[in-house]
Amino acid sequence: MSASLTLGKPEHLDKLVALVAAFHAEEGIVMTDEARHKGVAPLLDGIPHGAAYLIGPPRAPIGYIVITFGWSVEFGGLDAIIDELYIRPGVRGRGIASEALIALPRALAGGGLRAIHLEVDNTNEAAKKLYRRAGFAPRDNYMFMSRKL
Repeated sequence: MSASLTLGKPEHLDKLVALVAAFHAEEGIVMTDEARHKGVAPLLDGIPHGAAYLIGPPRAPIGYIVITFGWSVEFGGLDAIIDELYIRPGVRGRGIASEALIALPRALAGGGLRAIHLEVDNTNEAAKKLYRRAGFAPRDNYMFMSRKL
């Protein structure tokens, strides 16, 4: 199974939204399909704030990664947050997510990206192991915090 990444384009919208809906159902994220479309479509239209990558063959993707871009003085420039990462349950455990997490920074480093961050549930040992294998490490004394507006 290949973790090839394809930058999402408008013609991938329906496939990507279906994957996002599957991920949200699995995670208990309640959202309408209309809201999902509104959240995903701009990423496929090329907004500068983020991007969505299909994992696997674009005609039948097996997952996706959504990243958003920001700026960090501490890291010396452009940084990104992995907002969502999803692999279909039937193909998990084959190293696909690891491959994708290793390929993504390589693909983005040429564009000046200085750091990639992600959030993980402290109780999800499998996810933490996956992220460590891909080179991510917890930052001592730091916690990702959020405020909805």
